[in-house]
Amino acid sequence: MASPATTAALRPLDAMDATVSGPAEIAGVVAAHLELLGARTDRAQGAAGNGGITVSGHGFDPVSATAHWGGPGSGLVDEATVQAATGVMAVHGRRTGAPAGLAADYTATATAVLTVQGLLAALIGQARVASGTSCLSTGADRAGLLVVSQYLAAAGADEGEAAELSPGGPPFTSAEGVLFELETLDPGAWAAFWRALEVPADAIRAGWRPFQFRYAMACAPFPPVLHEVTRGRPLAEIRRAAALSGAEVCVIRTLVERHAEADGAPPWSFRPFSGETSQRPAHTAKPTGPAADGGPLAGLTVLEAGRRIQAPLAAHLLGLLGAEVIRIEPPGGDPLRGMPPTSSGISARWLALNRGKKAVEIDIKAAADRRRLTEMAAGADVFLHNWAPGKAAELGLDAEDLARVNPALVYAYTGGWADRIDDAPMGTDFMVQARTGVGEAVRAEGEPPAPSLMTLLDVLGGLHGTEAVLAGLLLRERTGHGVRVDSSLLGAADTLIAPVLARVGRGENPRRPAGFRRPLPTADGWIAPADRDARAAAAHDLTALPTTEALARLHGHGLAATAVTTDLSDLHHDPRFAGAIHRDEHGAPAVIAPWSFA
Repeated sequence: MASPATTAALRPLDAMDATVSGPAEIAGVVAAHLELLGARTDRAQGAAGNGGITVSGHGFDPVSATAHWGGPGSGLVDEATVQAATGVMAVHGRRTGAPAGLAADYTATATAVLTVQGLLAALIGQARVASGTSCLSTGADRAGLLVVSQYLAAAGADEGEAAELSPGGPPFTSAEGVLFELETLDPGAWAAFWRALEVPADAIRAGWRPFQFRYAMACAPFPPVLHEVTRGRPLAEIRRAAALSGAEVCVIRTLVERHAEADGAPPWSFRPFSGETSQRPAHTAKPTGPAADGGPLAGLTVLEAGRRIQAPLAAHLLGLLGAEVIRIEPPGGDPLRGMPPTSSGISARWLALNRGKKAVEIDIKAAADRRRLTEMAAGADVFLHNWAPGKAAELGLDAEDLARVNPALVYAYTGGWADRIDDAPMGTDFMVQARTGVGEAVRAEGEPPAPSLMTLLDVLGGLHGTEAVLAGLLLRERTGHGVRVDSSLLGAADTLIAPVLARVGRGENPRRPAGFRRPLPTADGWIAPADRDARAAAAHDLTALPTTEALARLHGHGLAATAVTTDLSDLHHDPRFAGAIHRDEHGAPAVIAPWSFA
């Protein structure tokens, strides 16, 4: 009988070598993750140009990857210009009503994780099909489009948003000036919390819808009285109201506080199943001929029991790599299929994460359906979920349970905290941003710390989930054993802010200077200079010039800059992303796979 081993005797890239070069923001994360996966890594980082990464050894032919900022002639030369062009600045800025740059290197981090995914996938493909040199490329421009894909899909839907796209949102402030996040998924708890603070009933009702949809729209125009009431109450009273109602409060922590408690753990963990070496299920035998052209994961089956963003996105990427993905949905189907806005009657946001997947309705509360799911897992390669902590064990669907019927399974859990934080609040995106210092890392000096209302960690956590599954599949190829892999929003946060925490460790100010990545207004829009040219560009008064003329002026002075995308529906026709976006069968905008394999 198989059971998870306490420690892994082998990491996925043990006994393999890697060389990494390219932009430091991308190459640093790539090198760190390859090292954590076991590779002996030679770092040769450069400040510009395309990243060059090669992994080789242990019987594999070399796999090489390039990572770039943008396509030739796109004008995308760094993090700032990519954020501007792909709509990241527009989405992040919705809370304040104007485009704003993330002070953290978010698209570079996503690009790095996607690059590692591509390398792992290519190695899996070699192991399953045939030896041969593999080449792949990815770019921060594609990563940027991927991370805004839900917002892009909504902007191109057949109907408008479910709630108003207007400035506003958390965090809230106590009477002492303490900034805090509030979280609940229950409208009853929301109402009880505000009633305990004596907020008028009409404001409570009006506030719930924007609060509920802030994950989808990256803004939450609350009735002003909600902020006014918390500013008049001490934090202790606010905490009591949360405890009585079932809502949760998390004070926004600093990067210095996060550095003091950081445990240095990797963003994922692997626990191979012990026992006899096991054969993969028969239907996952190595594909040959045309079947091998469907991607490195062609012929593999992924069962996904995911909710919201994190697990569905992880499975979506596995599908883009060629796997067959089967979604486990409750009776009646996933209720988020109908979440507005829709394209051809299906939620555009849901399509962004779930198009191309098959679906099977399973009532996990019913014993017969749980047995059915166990039988499905017996013939699958991956079982992926993000249920609440402890739910899988309660249902008899934890790693130990499914390993009994399929010792070759890669069992993947994408959660919130990975049991690494004492007294952790609810493991949702904004609470993890608040608790880990991300809310401070994404804002420049002089701006109050505040988690971005763009779902930064749900998306980056989904990318980490895919990375973990691919590492588990490669480990299975090398050992013959199934494996449990765990990833988390906390791990994603640690990856994102690792360079910032390093500055804390050196005694430096972790925050970027005031005005960092602040777009410059023109007569008809906004432009974003490259980080290296921001100070020089800010010396030019561009407010009376159309965007095209403002860009021409800066370019004439040798300064790099690009137009800021403010309407995401424009991305479909943006020449900077030619061929990167298409319309799916429902008419919804769809972002193509972020890797190109040769």
